[in-house]
Amino acid sequence: MSLQLFNTLSGKLEPLYASDGQALRFYCCGPTVYDYGHIGNFRTFLHVDVLRRTARLFGMGLHHVMNITDVDDKIIRNATAAGLPIGVYSAKYEKAFLEDMSALSIETPEQIARATENIPEMVGLIERLAADDIAYRAEDGSWYFRIARFPAYGQLSKKDLEGMVDGARVDTDDYEKDAARDFALWKAVKPGEASWETALGEGRPGWHIECSAMALKYLGDSFDLHAGGEDLMFPHHENEIAQSEACTHVQFARHWFHVRFLLVEGKKMSKSLGNFFTLRDLLLKGYRASAIRFLLLSVPYRQQLNFTFEALAGETAAVDRLRTFHARVRDGRWPEVEGQGPPIGDTDVALKVRDGEQRFMAALANDLNTAEARGAIFDVLRAVNAAADQGRLLQAEAAATLALLAKFDSVFAVLEDRDADLTRAALAWAEAEGRLAEVAPEVLERFGSGSLTDAEIEALVAERTLAKRQRNFARADAIRNELLEKGIVLEDSKDGVRWKRG
Repeated sequence: MSLQLFNTLSGKLEPLYASDGQALRFYCCGPTVYDYGHIGNFRTFLHVDVLRRTARLFGMGLHHVMNITDVDDKIIRNATAAGLPIGVYSAKYEKAFLEDMSALSIETPEQIARATENIPEMVGLIERLAADDIAYRAEDGSWYFRIARFPAYGQLSKKDLEGMVDGARVDTDDYEKDAARDFALWKAVKPGEASWETALGEGRPGWHIECSAMALKYLGDSFDLHAGGEDLMFPHHENEIAQSEACTHVQFARHWFHVRFLLVEGKKMSKSLGNFFTLRDLLLKGYRASAIRFLLLSVPYRQQLNFTFEALAGETAAVDRLRTFHARVRDGRWPEVEGQGPPIGDTDVALKVRDGEQRFMAALANDLNTAEARGAIFDVLRAVNAAADQGRLLQAEAAATLALLAKFDSVFAVLEDRDADLTRAALAWAEAEGRLAEVAPEVLERFGSGSLTDAEIEALVAERTLAKRQRNFARADAIRNELLEKGIVLEDSKDGVRWKRG
C-alpha cells in the first residue's frame, strides 16, 4: 500500500515518496511571529503534522524544514509601535508559537530556519537572479523580480495572467491576491527600520525570497514536497517557484500540499466578528488542547472545516471515550482462551480489529482521509467494548487492539492526557500577562492556586478506596463529593477506579 497525496501542481493524486529512498525532504511555510497564532494557523500545522506522522508510519524517514519569518512588514510595524527592537519583539511570539505547537502535540521539524539567520543566502540568491537580468534594481535601491522573464509563472495557482502589466511593481508583503506584478526581493532601508548592509545595498529581504533561500539551503535545489495553507498558494508559493527555478533551472518542489481554510460558526474568522480565537483563548475558556487537536483533524485537509463550540464539545467526549476504552483494554484481565471457541486470531473480534487496521491504513493512504481513519477506530471501539461487556474479549484480542490504538495514536496523538497541565500553563501565562480577567471562572476554580494536582487526586482516590474496604462509606462519599466539587469525576469499575477532570 502506497501513500497517495493530492498534488496542487498537477491537480491529481500522486504517490508520495522519498526521492532519495531514505528521508522525505519537505518544506513547510512556518509562522510570521508578529502575534499569537490562531486556530486557523494551527489547522495547517496540524495537518502537516499528520502528513509527517503518516509518512513515518509508511516507512519513510523525515527531513522537514520549517521557516520562522522574524522580519516582515507586520513585525516591523508592531515592534515600532511597542518601542522594541524586532528581535526582542519577535522572540516573544516565536516562543509562544513553539509552546502552542507542543500543547497541540505537533512534532518539532528536523530543521527550524529563521529568516534573520539566513540573510547571506538570500542576498546570494538575488545576486544570481540579477546576473541573469531577472532581478533588477529600482530607483529607491530596492530589488525586484521581473515576472515577464519567467514564462511558467502561474503554473501552481492556475491564474490567467494575460492582463499583467510588464514592469508594474508591488512593494508590500500583503497585496491583492489577484495581482501579478514584479515583487520585491530586497527592500531598501527606510528610517527606523531594521536593516542589513549587503552587496545589494542597505535594506532587508522581501518575504518571498526568505522561503526560497532557506528551502534551497537546507533541502537542495529540488526536493520532494512543499506544504502550507491555501492562502499562501498565490502569490507566495507562486513567487517561490519563480525565483527558485529561475535561478536553479530545475523543478523546485515535486509535490505541493495545501490545507483549506477554517471557518468559525460558518463565518470567516475575524476579530471584528468576535470569532477570532488563539489556542490560549480556548484553553482559558476551559476547552482541552487534545479536543482542539482532534476537532481540527476531524475533517480532511482538502475540505473546509467549520469550527463550532458544539463540535468541540463533541470532540471532548470523543477523546474521553478513546481514553476510557484504551485504559479498559490495557488494564483489564482478559482470559487467554474461551472454552472450545475458534483458535486465536480467527474470532469475530480479532477479525474486526484486523479489518479496522486495514481500513485505518487505507484511509490515510487515500490522501490522508482523517475522517475515515477515525471512523475505523471507533468501529473497533464499539466491537471490542461489546465483546468485553459480554465476557468474550480474549487476551490476544486485547493485545491486538492495543497495538492498533498505538498505531492510531502515532498519528492522532490524543491518548496521553496532558490537558490539565496545559491548562495550568495557560493560566500561568494569563497571570503573567495581566489577562486573568479573560479566564473563565470555572478554569480559575479548577486550575488556580487552590486546585488539586494529579498526585493529590491519586492520594484522595487511594484514601477513598481504603475507606470503602474498611466500610467507612461516609468518608468514601465525602471524598467523591470533594473531588466532584473540584471537577474531578470518578468512575468505578471491576478493573478499579479511574478519574478524569470534568
